[in-house]
Amino acid sequence: MADDTSASIITLHQPQTKRPKSAAERARAYRERQRAAKSSGYPEHLPVVVTTNALSEITDSGSEIAEHPQSKSAYGAAPFRHQPAPVFLQLAALCLAVVGMTMNGWFARSLGSTDTAGYLFLAVGMAADVAALCLPSVASCAWTTRQRVTAAAGWCVWLATFVFAVTAGIGFASLNISDVTAARASRSNPAVTTANAALADAMAARDRECRGGVGRFCRDREAAVVERRQALDVAMHQIEATADPQSEAAIKLVAWVSRGAVRPAADDFAMLRLCLLALLPQIGGILLMVGKAK
Repeated sequence: MADDTSASIITLHQPQTKRPKSAAERARAYRERQRAAKSSGYPEHLPVVVTTNALSEITDSGSEIAEHPQSKSAYGAAPFRHQPAPVFLQLAALCLAVVGMTMNGWFARSLGSTDTAGYLFLAVGMAADVAALCLPSVASCAWTTRQRVTAAAGWCVWLATFVFAVTAGIGFASLNISDVTAARASRSNPAVTTANAALADAMAARDRECRGGVGRFCRDREAAVVERRQALDVAMHQIEATADPQSEAAIKLVAWVSRGAVRPAADDFAMLRLCLLALLPQIGGILLMVGKAK
């Protein structure tokens, strides 16, 4: 009986117990995992959920997260700093900054009564543009590092330089637009030439007829002069309308889209265009701050 009992006993496989790692080995494995996560672009601040088997494999072999391609797809594509959009935003910011510095420096120099005053205004305008370009990024970094007073001071100074730059941009844009519009409006065409000749003939006939006194024929000549002058005004107005074709086209487009419900005046679109031309070259600092975001 004893022999039967001893024969029925099956020896089970005893699992081998692994030697626990030392503190130095655990620290080395942790450093290797951190280096692997940084090199693969895996977001370290996000929690990682793993199973017991996966945890034991990572703890024992120090395997990298980058070896599993599904871990990258679970959190989207490459990080923001690895995409080309921030690079293009930074290039656009620098482009706008150069344009803004050129515009504001040119206009500020034109305000000086002497060469020395003009160059001083030029230095002030360019320095204000450089400050408006760099302050948003500096203030954002200060806010991120919990330097609240520095960030608030930076944004206040940026607001002052931004307003100064926008006013200089308004002066530059309005001066150049008015000069171009006046030059276009002063052009002549065959209709204006004909109207001028007809008005000159009517005035000469009036002077001859009214030399001996005011009578019925003199009044007829006066009416003819008024009629020819109105025809000249109409011809000149047509040239003025073509001097700014962008405003006329925008008004017609808005009226067509709204089925006639909204029909802005030419001055409304001129003000909108002036605001955009003065504002866009000064937002380089905001674009640079957005482009540097990670």
